[in-house]
Amino acid sequence: MPDRRAAVAHVLMLALVLAGLTGCGERRMVSAAVADRAGAGAVDPRQMTFPPVEFNPPEPERVVLDNGMVVYLLEDHELPLITMSATMRTGGWLEPDEKLGLAGLTGLAMRTGGTERLPAAELDQELERLAAVLTVSIGVESGVASLDLLQKDLDRGLTIFADVLRRPAFEPARVELAKLQARESIRRRHDQPQSIASREFAKLLYGPAHPFARESTVQTIGRITRDDLIAFHAATIHPNGIILGVTGDFDRAAMLAKLHEVFGDWAPGPVQPTVVPPPQGTRDSAVRFIVKGTSQTHLRAGHLSLKETDPDYPALVLLNDILGGGSFRSRLFQDIRTRQGLAYSISSVLRGGIYADGVWGVRTETKSASTQQVVATLVANLTRLHEQPVTEAELEEAKEAFVNSFIFSFTSPASIVNRRVELEYDGLPKDFLQQLRDKVMKLTAEDLLRVARKHLHPDRLKILAVGPPENGRILAAFGEPKEIHLEPDS
Repeated sequence: MPDRRAAVAHVLMLALVLAGLTGCGERRMVSAAVADRAGAGAVDPRQMTFPPVEFNPPEPERVVLDNGMVVYLLEDHELPLITMSATMRTGGWLEPDEKLGLAGLTGLAMRTGGTERLPAAELDQELERLAAVLTVSIGVESGVASLDLLQKDLDRGLTIFADVLRRPAFEPARVELAKLQARESIRRRHDQPQSIASREFAKLLYGPAHPFARESTVQTIGRITRDDLIAFHAATIHPNGIILGVTGDFDRAAMLAKLHEVFGDWAPGPVQPTVVPPPQGTRDSAVRFIVKGTSQTHLRAGHLSLKETDPDYPALVLLNDILGGGSFRSRLFQDIRTRQGLAYSISSVLRGGIYADGVWGVRTETKSASTQQVVATLVANLTRLHEQPVTEAELEEAKEAFVNSFIFSFTSPASIVNRRVELEYDGLPKDFLQQLRDKVMKLTAEDLLRVARKHLHPDRLKILAVGPPENGRILAAFGEPKEIHLEPDS
């Protein structure tokens, strides 16, 4: 054994020399320490312990302009780049049923349809000349416009960015092109079985008329006019409904002066608080299948879950990680893929809600013949969480994974500012994530057992399978299967 340790020490020293690390006295001392450690008997790294990771990201500055626009500023002079992101209090939840798709078209045409001072083609050319990236999108709960550019082009880029937000022209030809693209996307909606599964599963959970599940059609897109886009923009996008994040190579005083210059005379308007109706689907179990000519079953299973502000949410985060969110080490992965070989990948997802209940669910693809076995294994694992506490090793690994993911959520100044913007937009305290981390670290196996029994329901699973027709027969073991007939996509 001493000879082996000496050999290890020799190899370590040789590696350090080859890497050029013995060029200074301090590094030679490190090499000697490593060698001495190897000779004296190194500690097994599996038995090493470390103090908890303490991480406190830098605090961006918050400023409110006279018109109510909130601005977060965080300087970063490492590279001559600037990033801006404007989160807008708008969204598809404001769309009328007869014109579904209006919000998304408005966001797209804000970017592609030019401004009152810069026609669409010239806008494209100017952004290309600046090597700047400007995007606008409007989803169900919010809209986001972002700009990335070189520091030297800030004046011109910021002027364009402000014009896109304030004065979109919605050129008729570009509006029609956006509508054409939307209709083509709708016509291809049923091409991908995994997309079908995700969309129809949302309908099963929330109800087909809920903002989180309803879909635009060729007909609803056809009813949308340029005047509708102009009206939607005018009614929902105001400076006092915008939270702007700015990071990069800038001087604080100069940046605020520029923001006052381009946004200061923009008058505030009425801003509606985000209100999403409660889910319209039932909370009972349901078994549905969709016939698609595929060799595999695309499976979704789950149920509605908690809002992120619920006291039990932190424990459910760890439970989800242990069950299926922890990739290779999770129970479902180890059971369904590693032990039984029924699927290439399987994962569970917990999406906490803010404005409506969130979702907990599982997704995987498997052979049609093994669909029943996969669902049965899922149910068995959920039942096990009801009957037995998780192990201490699983609990500690889940906590460690959470802390690591927390740290990697703040990898850049832009990510730090974006987190603060999201929290304020959602009405959460600025230290919400730190509070969540602290609550997670205090949880016990008994806490997780209580939350599993309360919030994970194997008897209320919504199960949806997209694939061969025999799924209707296979899934009968879990309830009365009903076929979903997809609406025509043209």
